[in-house]
Amino acid sequence: MRAVEYSVTGEPDVLTLVDRPIPEPGPGEVRVRIRRSGVNPTDWKSRRGSAAGTPVEPAQVPNQDGSGDVDAVGEGVDAALLRQPVWIWEAAYQRPAGGTAQEYAVVPVRHVVPLPESASYDLGASLGVPFLTAHRCLTVTEDGPDHLGPGKLAGRTVLVAGGAGAVGNAAIQLARWSDATVITTVSSPEKGNLAGLAGADHVINYRQQDVAAEIRAIVPHGVDTIVEVSPAANAAIDAAVIATHGSVAVYATDGGETMELPVRASMIPNARWQFVLLYTAPDSWRPRALADVSAAVAAGAVRMGPEAGLPLHHYPLDQAAAAHTAVEQSVVGKVLIDVT
Repeated sequence: MRAVEYSVTGEPDVLTLVDRPIPEPGPGEVRVRIRRSGVNPTDWKSRRGSAAGTPVEPAQVPNQDGSGDVDAVGEGVDAALLRQPVWIWEAAYQRPAGGTAQEYAVVPVRHVVPLPESASYDLGASLGVPFLTAHRCLTVTEDGPDHLGPGKLAGRTVLVAGGAGAVGNAAIQLARWSDATVITTVSSPEKGNLAGLAGADHVINYRQQDVAAEIRAIVPHGVDTIVEVSPAANAAIDAAVIATHGSVAVYATDGGETMELPVRASMIPNARWQFVLLYTAPDSWRPRALADVSAAVAAGAVRMGPEAGLPLHHYPLDQAAAAHTAVEQSVVGKVLIDVT
C-alpha cells in the first residue's frame, strides 16, 4: 500500500511516499481503508519537531484525522463494524504506524466513530482535532454545561477569536447548535463573510474596530466563554470583556509563546483561564465530546465547504508535502488529502 512517512524532523520535504505492507489489526483494533486524511497545525508541528534533522525511529506516518471504511477487525471487535464508514481521531498520537496519510491504517477501535450516510468523507476527516478542540473550549466554563446540544448554551454568549479558522469555524457551529449567541473576530471582510456563513451572530473586524467597545455594546455584562487562538495579542481584550465566572479557553499560541496575564481584571470577575491540548485533556471529557460531536453530525448541524465558511483544499497523497505547506502557511479553509 502507499503511505507517507518521515524518518527525520524538518520541512515538508521530509515527507516521503513509500510502499508499506498492508497492516493487520490486533486485539481491540480495526483497520480502516482511508478515503480522506485531514491536515491540522498539530501535524506539521509534530513533523517539524523541536529541532530539524532529529531522527524519528520508527518512521512516523503523519496526520491525526481521517475518514474511511472499516476494512478488517481484530479479536474482540464487533464484526458489525465491517464496511462501516467512520471518522478517526488521534490516529498518529503515540502510534508511528497509525497516521491517516496512508491507504490503510490500524487504530484502536475506540478511535473510530461511525459516520452517518448523510455525512461525506470530507466532513468526517475534518472533525477530529478542530471539533474536539472546540468542544473542550466550550465546556470548561464555571457552571457551564458538560455537554453541547440544543439549548445547552441558551442565554450564554461565546466569543470566538479567529472565526475563519478551522477550530474557530467548529466553535461557531457547535455554539450555534447549542443556542449560544456567537460573536467572532476576524482580520478582513472576506474572513468575516466566512465566519458569518459558519453561523456567527456578530462579526467584528479587529483591524478596523474597537473590539472591546463593540462587544460591550452587544453584551454589556460581558461574554461567558472565549475561544482563544492568539492569547499574546488578545489577553487584555479578553480580560476587558469577560463576564463574571467566565472562561478564556486558550487552544493555540498564534502570535507568541508567552503572554501577559491581566491579573486584577481577571480576578474581579473570578474569570478562568483554561489551557487546552487534546492529547492531555481529561479522560472523563473525551467520551462526552465524541458523543456530542457525533450527535451534531447526525443532526445535520455540522457543515463543510465554502457555503459553511470553510473552503476545502484537496491534495493527492503524493502531494502530502504541499498539503502540509498549505496548513503551515495558514491557508484559509480545511486541507484534505485524497488517499483513495
